[in-house]
Amino acid sequence: MQGRAGLAFSSDNEDEELPMTRPIMLFSGALALLVLTACTQPSQTQNAPKAEVIDPATGQPVIAGPDLTGTAPRTPGKTITTAARPSPAARTAAEFDTTTREQKAAAAAPPAAAERRLGATVASLGDPSQPGFWIKTPLAKSEADGRIVNPENGKSAKVRLIPLGGPASGGSQVSLPALQLIGVSLTDLPTIEVYGN
Repeated sequence: MQGRAGLAFSSDNEDEELPMTRPIMLFSGALALLVLTACTQPSQTQNAPKAEVIDPATGQPVIAGPDLTGTAPRTPGKTITTAARPSPAARTAAEFDTTTREQKAAAAAPPAAAERRLGATVASLGDPSQPGFWIKTPLAKSEADGRIVNPENGKSAKVRLIPLGGPASGGSQVSLPALQLIGVSLTDLPTIEVYGN
């Protein structure tokens, strides 16, 4: 039997009856599966509170921050200086830099002992809310005192070397006061030399 448009309505051959039925049914099934997947509850482990992490170098808790792969934890206190944390309302470089003139002079003093060159790295501004003189670098294997040197002008700064995940050719994060002390603009990406004691 045929209808007005010439379509067969017999049940003998279903593939010829309605050629669009199969794709529509597949699409409807996929859509239903997608809706059901979107409605499922997230696992309970995603909402579980994170355990407090203790920094083995300082014995202090690690400051909560975003989970970034390959970055060093934000640890309080392990810097060359004991500068105060900047105000939460700090917005300018001067407001973030809480180091004193004496601390800057001590950091700029020439090395008292022989230092070993660890390598060169591209430096960028690190977390400006972390006070003191420090560098997070893949060139450091453990936390230690060290020095960074700007080869463009010869200026240097004593810093705390903090390991940073990634290849040795990866970039480094430097504290705001340390970058200023070696005469680097906060928006530049200079290549600096890193030395360990």
